[in-house]
Amino acid sequence: MGDAVQQFFAVKAKIAAAEREAGRETGAVTLVAVSKTFDAADIAPVIEAGQRVFGENRVQEAQGKWPALKEAFPDIELHLIGPLQSNKAREAVALFDVIETVDREKIAAELAKEIARQGRAPKLYVQVNTGSEPQKAGIEPRDAVAFVTRCRDVHGLAIEGLMCIPPADENPGPHFALLEKLAREAGVANLSMGMSGDYETAIAFGATSVRVGSAIFGSR
Repeated sequence: MGDAVQQFFAVKAKIAAAEREAGRETGAVTLVAVSKTFDAADIAPVIEAGQRVFGENRVQEAQGKWPALKEAFPDIELHLIGPLQSNKAREAVALFDVIETVDREKIAAELAKEIARQGRAPKLYVQVNTGSEPQKAGIEPRDAVAFVTRCRDVHGLAIEGLMCIPPADENPGPHFALLEKLAREAGVANLSMGMSGDYETAIAFGATSVRVGSAIFGSR
């Protein structure tokens, strides 16, 4: 059994323990295995071990490896977890099952146009920049609820969740708590939060999915 497969099972066990610790139902949290920078040969053993939900940062990179993998394993669910440029909306709607990084009006409008054109509707999350970091994508927390409402009312988009990436040098707990509060106010059920270093904390704060890459695949 390869390292990635062993690490995948270790992460699954830690997620289950964190669910119990938080008093949540077993299976309440979805593991999104982040496979960015890894090729199909690295990913296939983890698929064969039972993982079906994966995350990629870049549309172009995902296009190079996932169509063949999705053909071989039709029940795979692919998440876009990196910033989406408006000129990539067509490709993103065609390939991804979940787009977690809706964060501005132009993207919402392009996604609405492509969803109508293609007749394919990925699940959509709004990314919130909980730390108001200038270098990071995501909508400002104070604007998040109104933006979710505009996505629904103006663009006809069904927003199903919120996503955040807390500042690397801060305690993630308050950021997870903020995202959970905003999700309640916006009336969305799903919370994508927590990565390799803090996913157990995120589960305690109500994450419905965690994005784990290096703890499974190692670092590139």
